[in-house]
Amino acid sequence: MHLIQQSPDTAYLAADEAIDHEHPRVREVAADLAREADDAYTYARTAFTYVRDTVPHSADSGDPRVTWRASDVLATRNGICYAKSIALTALLRAHGIPAGLCYQRLADDDGGNPVVHGLVALRLPGHDHWARVDPRGNRPGIDAQFSLEEERLAWTVCEHIGEVDYPAVYAAPPPEILHTLRSARDRTELLRTLPTHL
Repeated sequence: MHLIQQSPDTAYLAADEAIDHEHPRVREVAADLAREADDAYTYARTAFTYVRDTVPHSADSGDPRVTWRASDVLATRNGICYAKSIALTALLRAHGIPAGLCYQRLADDDGGNPVVHGLVALRLPGHDHWARVDPRGNRPGIDAQFSLEEERLAWTVCEHIGEVDYPAVYAAPPPEILHTLRSARDRTELLRTLPTHL
């Protein structure tokens, strides 16, 4: 899939209210991960694995808290796919790796109950293309892996039931995503109000 960059290159290294990679907590985690990595590829893979495996998806863990800042996701070790994607994006940017947010529209097998799912796009230094990864977190039936050549996402879209791979690479969370995260009082309310399309 051809991903479409939405902003100038510098925007994919910038910090903002959600992707707060200048926060001490994000910097601390990034520094710890960097000690295990000798190049950008190894750091990116290590950061992906860290967010995928050590920050449980709240729908799996049952954690009622809603997080939306990268620093809060890393501090509480909790978040849905949007929040985990924000955290991974922040960790990548903290190490100088351009990163952004991507999305899919997923649905039940009959096309009902559509929901937008969050991913991360990254571009390693020296590479001219974006690659998508999915830090959602694995469980039985889901096996997302770090791969820059062949996508290994949690889900592959089925266009015949209305699912969509959105090609845009966002430098910041789209307003509808950020509003949903910031407005929900708890995970139950959040899951009732997830966007159905972008």
